[in-house]
Amino acid sequence: MADILATGHEFTTIYGRGLLAEIPAIAHRPYLVVTMPDLWAKLGKAFTGDLAGPYLVHTIDGDALAAELATIPACGSVVGLGGGQAVDVAKFIAGSRRLPLFQIPTSMSVNAAFGHRAGLRYGGHVRYVGYAVPEAVYVDFDVIAAAPPQFNRSGVCEVLCYHTAHADWRLARDRGRTPAKWPYDQRLVDAAKSVLATVLDGIEEIRDVSEAGIRTLMTANRWGGATFHNAGWNPCHIEGTEHFVFYALERFTGRKFLHGQPVCLGVVIGSMLHADQADEMLAAIHRVGVDIRPEAMGISWDDVAATLSGIRSFVREAGLWYSILDEAELTPAFVVELRRRIEGVYGPWRG
Repeated sequence: MADILATGHEFTTIYGRGLLAEIPAIAHRPYLVVTMPDLWAKLGKAFTGDLAGPYLVHTIDGDALAAELATIPACGSVVGLGGGQAVDVAKFIAGSRRLPLFQIPTSMSVNAAFGHRAGLRYGGHVRYVGYAVPEAVYVDFDVIAAAPPQFNRSGVCEVLCYHTAHADWRLARDRGRTPAKWPYDQRLVDAAKSVLATVLDGIEEIRDVSEAGIRTLMTANRWGGATFHNAGWNPCHIEGTEHFVFYALERFTGRKFLHGQPVCLGVVIGSMLHADQADEMLAAIHRVGVDIRPEAMGISWDDVAATLSGIRSFVREAGLWYSILDEAELTPAFVVELRRRIEGVYGPWRG
């Protein structure tokens, strides 16, 4: 992995305890804390001194945020505090104003704190925009451990997704459908596989949200978040069918999800379509404690079936790169088999 990591920088990452209390002493003043209302109510007392105020995130629509940018208080630096939405909006504000940025993830649910671009929504589609590199990412063991366990465990999706991404990229290579700027690169695949192996080996510690588990998953997410930029904005070794399923479910159902649930469902779907270790991936997802039954996400099997029936049109409309979704037939029989496998491991939904 050293060869490919030498091509780019990973964000400075600090592990410890009591890290929130140090932010007022180091952030350029006045500093703006970008966070969610519930997190500000819980953690806001740690931020004292010359505070420009909290900015409480209420949208990740890119056009709405751009229109609102002029109304956000003037500040000397930006502190992102939260999960994916808060740290992405913090990146957007810091990058737009060219301000120093400090990131404090409050769970392990996504790798957004380690990425250069903000994942915003434009017309129902995800676009990665802007550019911001934090002074540091602060991983506070006590803050992470206080998050709901399902939030922390679901972060494995950001690494398990490499499995389906690689299968999609191999397929595109074999079909002659890789984009000219993203030819298949075995070095990238091998580097990602080595990171995936650390998470599979540490799955029980991640499930328990132990200090070792936090270090394992956040270190993997650190690599995964930065590698998009470090590979020349090439996502093919880290994302594919599994994320396309998530994007399509979000679009077709109009719902917001805990990121790891639909992505992990997509890992199983993609692995089944590729006939590539679907049972092993399902077992790992179950073992870490991420519930991928549709009912656990507030949707139904009918929603899944409807989404999959229209997903090929969706990925083409969205301009996503070639994957198994471009050629596999997602029939009602496939959904029946998907449900059989998942309920065979988790059991039927009981409410």
